[in-house]
Amino acid sequence: MNWHRYASPANFKRLSDRLLPWAAGGAALFLAAGVWSGLVVSPADYQQGETVRIMYVHVPAAWMSMFVYANMAVAAAAALVWRHPLAEVAGRAIAPVGAAFTFLCLVTGSLWGKPMWGTWWVWDARLTSVLILFFVYLAYMALNAAFDEPERGARASAVLALVGAINLPVIKFSVDWWNTLHQPASVTRLDAPAIDPSMLAPLLAMAIGFTLFFVAVAFVRIRAELVERRLEALRHARVAGEAAAERT
Repeated sequence: MNWHRYASPANFKRLSDRLLPWAAGGAALFLAAGVWSGLVVSPADYQQGETVRIMYVHVPAAWMSMFVYANMAVAAAAALVWRHPLAEVAGRAIAPVGAAFTFLCLVTGSLWGKPMWGTWWVWDARLTSVLILFFVYLAYMALNAAFDEPERGARASAVLALVGAINLPVIKFSVDWWNTLHQPASVTRLDAPAIDPSMLAPLLAMAIGFTLFFVAVAFVRIRAELVERRLEALRHARVAGEAAAERT
């Protein structure tokens, strides 16, 4: 598939018109199923008790924090290397969504850590690297808005996004590289998931729901960003036209 054809805002709008209702509807369906099965159907853990239900939000939020940033880094590379017109728009649009997922991951992790570890926060390798990811999200958004010329802000934030991508494998493998309090991977294992199917099903439903929710919100935010840029261009053209009329 030639993805470059979607560099055209018109082509992107047609694509989003087709996919947005499916993404939004699928997100609602999977999130409803995940919440119901996670809170009502799945059993309490024999060690963690009812606290284990935090996992159904915490784990998908953690996955999405990295997934969204990976997409942002790909958009940054496309903007810098191929000058893809929609790439910088996409990166700017999805950054707040990724930051929200990361914040949700940190908050739910603290809520889980208090009864399990006896404290809201420890400077664990996994927790610290996710906190750094959250700060990189904030820095990306601040840098994008720090310049009067949008193009300069987009280039600077794209470079930051690529540099910050180094943190993604650190987050992923921190529990393997260092001796941490955070539990190791229990779903994405090479042999088999170390989690009971009664808990795995709602967890995967929430993960799919979060992913579809991200897709739907990304479409909406990218379209809104394109409209805003179009209006800004029209305002500049109007001001330039009025200035030219006054000179004549």
